[in-house]
Amino acid sequence: MNKSVAHDFDAVTEETFTSMHETFAELRSKCPVAHSNDLGGFWAVLKYEDVVNVLKDPATYVTSVQNVVPKVSTTGRRPPLHLDPPEHTPYRRVLDPFFTDEKMEDLRDRVQTTIVNLLDPFIQKGGGDICEEFSHKLPGYVFAEFFNLSKEMSMTIRGVTQQYVKALHVMDKDNIQKYSQELYEIARRIIEDRKLNAYDPSIDVVTAYLQKTYKGKPLPDELILGTIRQLIVVGMIAPVIFMGSISVHLAENPDVQSMLRKEPSLIPAAVEEYLRLYTPYRGFARTAARDVEIGGRTIRKDEPIAVVFSSANRDEAVFPNSGQFMINRPNIKDHIAFGSGPHRCPGAPLARMMFQIALKELLVRTKHIELAGDITMTRWPEWGAQSVPLKVDPA
Repeated sequence: MNKSVAHDFDAVTEETFTSMHETFAELRSKCPVAHSNDLGGFWAVLKYEDVVNVLKDPATYVTSVQNVVPKVSTTGRRPPLHLDPPEHTPYRRVLDPFFTDEKMEDLRDRVQTTIVNLLDPFIQKGGGDICEEFSHKLPGYVFAEFFNLSKEMSMTIRGVTQQYVKALHVMDKDNIQKYSQELYEIARRIIEDRKLNAYDPSIDVVTAYLQKTYKGKPLPDELILGTIRQLIVVGMIAPVIFMGSISVHLAENPDVQSMLRKEPSLIPAAVEEYLRLYTPYRGFARTAARDVEIGGRTIRKDEPIAVVFSSANRDEAVFPNSGQFMINRPNIKDHIAFGSGPHRCPGAPLARMMFQIALKELLVRTKHIELAGDITMTRWPEWGAQSVPLKVDPA
């Protein structure tokens, strides 16, 4: 990284629920392509148009060098996110059929049962930390259904992932490596189980990867391992903090609670607006394959770039009154909470279903939700509330 570049913002300062968005709003108006010397040094692209242009140009802005800020992947390549087109394509093609509307309908009843079983004890005792007691468990239980794992195995993955993220937030490199290797070992165990037992590749994604051929050859073992290592982790993090952030907004806006309780048909639209407003990933990273200029700033070849989804989704040029919660925004389909381009999140349909069910069940089972303590925020690369104490009145 060019150390002579200006330091435009702090990326490691302690944050409140509003401070990051206030910082990004100021930067968008004055310095929409900003540089930070924190986290090893990186550029942050903040305007919607610039972010989308970067995401849709994988030849110029590659993901194979560094896929998040800070850079932490040192234990192996994990397709499809760690590969650029066309190398990533066979790995992505295996994954996409597992997120069709038909597949989601097959999962819906099991996901709803899981959510109700997790929410009911929390609500009946009058609340608690919704992140710790509900949303930390939610992705583990849902992933057990999606990956055909036991709940015990899935919650083990969730626990190791939680320790991995904690190490990442404080850049504890020894523990980042330790927990990453533990996740690889879990992925090996899952793969060995699929090799020993007969699973239907149409309903088991791991088996589908093992049976996939590309140009007449099986996919390389080490890249299948990296793929499974990525898949068992990538969806474990965002749901925790996203549900935390939704809960903060509901607690601070009882009128929104009332509106959604009275008109549950608005819940899908509310989830889309929450995804825009409280995008749980600040953004993934790209690396410049050559010298480029964005927004009047020169970014040199090999310098890392954070494409900041959470800033782009509040760009006033695209989303007027961007800091306000607004049901049925005319252009809400343009939000990029799940990214854009060839690496757009394939799991978006499952995430949407999970969030819609969780929001509906939380509201129909309560009469009132309010904050009952201090909120704790996460750090790069995620954004959101990772601890939210609530008081709830059961319906």
